Amino acid sequence: MRTPSCINALAALPLAMLASSMVMAQSNQNSASPPATTPTGKAASAKKPATLQAVNVTASGNPSSPTMPAFPATQVSVTAAQIDDTVNAVDAEDAAKYLPSVFIRKRNEGDTQPVLATRDWGVNSSARSLVYVDDIPISALIANNNTIGAPRWGMVSPDEIDHIDMLYGPYSAAYPGNAMGGVMRIVTRTPDKPVVTIDQTEALQTFNLYGTHGNYATSKTSVTASGRNGKLSWFVGANSANSFSQPLTFITSGSTPAGTTGTIPALNKVGQTANVLGAGGLLHTRMVNLDGKFAYDITPWLQAAYWVGYWSNDGQSHAQTYLSNASGEPTYGKAAGFASNTYSIVEHHLMQAASLKTDTKGDFDGSLVVTHYNFIKDDQWSPYGVLANTAFTPNGLAASYAGTNWSTADLQGTWRPEGYGGAHEVSAGVHADEYTLANPTYNTQIWQDPSSITSLYSAGSGKTRTNALWLQDAWQLAPDWLATFGGRYEQWKASDGFNFSGHTAVYQPTERASGFSPKATLRWDMAPTWQLTGSVAKSLRFPTVGELYQLVSTGSTFSSPNPNLKPERDLSGELALEHALSDGSVRLSLFDENTRNALISQTSTLANYPVPVTYTMNVNEVRNRGIELAAQQNNVLIQGLELSGSVTFVDSTTLSDPGFVSVAGTTADGKHVPYVPRWRATAVATYRPTAAWAFTLAGRYSGKQYSTLDNTDNTPNVFGAFDKFLVFDAHVAYQISARLSASLGIDNLTNEKYFLYHPFPQRTYVGSIKFRL
Repeated sequence: MRTPSCINALAALPLAMLASSMVMAQSNQNSASPPATTPTGKAASAKKPATLQAVNVTASGNPSSPTMPAFPATQVSVTAAQIDDTVNAVDAEDAAKYLPSVFIRKRNEGDTQPVLATRDWGVNSSARSLVYVDDIPISALIANNNTIGAPRWGMVSPDEIDHIDMLYGPYSAAYPGNAMGGVMRIVTRTPDKPVVTIDQTEALQTFNLYGTHGNYATSKTSVTASGRNGKLSWFVGANSANSFSQPLTFITSGSTPAGTTGTIPALNKVGQTANVLGAGGLLHTRMVNLDGKFAYDITPWLQAAYWVGYWSNDGQSHAQTYLSNASGEPTYGKAAGFASNTYSIVEHHLMQAASLKTDTKGDFDGSLVVTHYNFIKDDQWSPYGVLANTAFTPNGLAASYAGTNWSTADLQGTWRPEGYGGAHEVSAGVHADEYTLANPTYNTQIWQDPSSITSLYSAGSGKTRTNALWLQDAWQLAPDWLATFGGRYEQWKASDGFNFSGHTAVYQPTERASGFSPKATLRWDMAPTWQLTGSVAKSLRFPTVGELYQLVSTGSTFSSPNPNLKPERDLSGELALEHALSDGSVRLSLFDENTRNALISQTSTLANYPVPVTYTMNVNEVRNRGIELAAQQNNVLIQGLELSGSVTFVDSTTLSDPGFVSVAGTTADGKHVPYVPRWRATAVATYRPTAAWAFTLAGRYSGKQYSTLDNTDNTPNVFGAFDKFLVFDAHVAYQISARLSASLGIDNLTNEKYFLYHPFPQRTYVGSIKFRL
């Protein structure tokens, strides 16, 4: 067993080697010629007004100008070429896995619930970060959780990505308060000449835990075609995936079911008996994604565009029992968990967006972007319970999200008082969005037949609407000083809230809130290769529909939650020092964040009910403060060796939570905020002996996380725990010819076994071959 000090040393070793290598490289540096951009941030040497532009990346095609103004604080980018050379990319979210301080909770290949965690917020915070694809929000701000709240990654495939920008913090007035954790912008490619790609990817996971031993395969086929015909440019893509997952859950019990054998003794995350009876969530999914992007140049400076994406998923989950009865036959031991882990699911989602943008390279530019995301069909049905042996009840439950949707509209303009490339740029915009949740669950006569509905079992529905005005001014005060000031005013409304369970129906009251969020960033180019940036921002995050209108039940008793949740009020600050090397960069960031009225799911009491229950409520104040070191260097010691990495430490503390109630008499005050590890580290080494070959070894480390506010979950390596982990990945890419490339890799090379509530993937082999026409 590894000791904590050993794991920390292993996690820090690659970055320490990188730092020492850069010191050696620095002695040979030509400080007058720093790189234009770096993976740790924006250009270090630029002093001209061009610094107002977004990070420069090398890309094929002719992408339109960005809708939002340049981000004033820390920004990191990764290109498609880097992704191809270093990552075993099966799904779109894999492309961002080595960005500094970023973790995406991907449980299995084809996962529909991968939540983005940032340096100061964890995997339960889907609404505290934003993800965009070509100015289209794919963040599901319908909830703030690990299920329906996850970004809709299925709307884009790895083959479509041109580059990814990660923007750290809420320092741009162009984004809502959900950006407190950060903003990820995925930009897809649109070549000028006809290009067709065909990509076949295969993955195989070997899994061995408790009584489950097996191999779980994924097969994915992607085809894209793009090009330009005069004023019309277009991109279409299609991909399908057939995937089998390892167990995502385990069925546990505080005792051994009577008359059975096969129970595996175990504990839960707080040290109580939780014997393992079997495995659940053995999920087989068949997904299809069809998407298109069409742009028409109305004039040389005015472009209209339309995006459409269709995603479908057909899945079945089954359970595996470890129990046998007295006759040696398999049995479920009447444990209800086997029923809830057996289900079928059908999902059809449609995303559309339209835009009108100008690129005059003159005094004025503007854009209008309108988007809509719709759950056309999203149904899951399962048996109500279990009977003797391995039989289920004939009746069941059918849950649906059909009708859940959101729409957004953004109108923004840019004024350059001193002309294009001048020292002054003013941006302003208007934003509107509406998020609608529809989540009824019905009783069914025959659980395999979702159309055999008899009555309503439960329901949660409602909508939120936000309108916003924002203004941002970027001004080159002097050759070495760039100031960015801005503010965002928002009005929010929650309405049509409805909860139903059993015989109780509650129509929730309408709620309103508003507020102003100022922003400021000041950048000083201290020397040709040194840059110091200070940023401060306030932000508001309004409650999501899911947080407002969730159902709370204890046994057979239903209690309607109080929907009067207050918005989170966040004050963030960052001081970043960047240094450009001749062939690399290094950045040190100090960050601090205080959040009042933080919306966190916790245990407390409800009026007229004697037993504490769990639901979302406002925590008075939490604080996240930490330090991040990120570095990158090419041609380290030998030609072709590239090293990059990051180390992040966060002191995340609950300062005040008087609403927390514990039957054990514990407190949340002074405890670590759930789901935020103190330490996180990433290191990537890529060696390119020739232009055709790239060999990569990467490591990712995360420290212990708590999932309880009082930090009582101290039992590791059990189902439900949030373990520390150190995972290594290997990747080999080979450009066989100008049109044909192949890659082979292994994720979790050392077969680390760990839980982040779910058992995470063990050693997985990934192979891909890509053909370009």
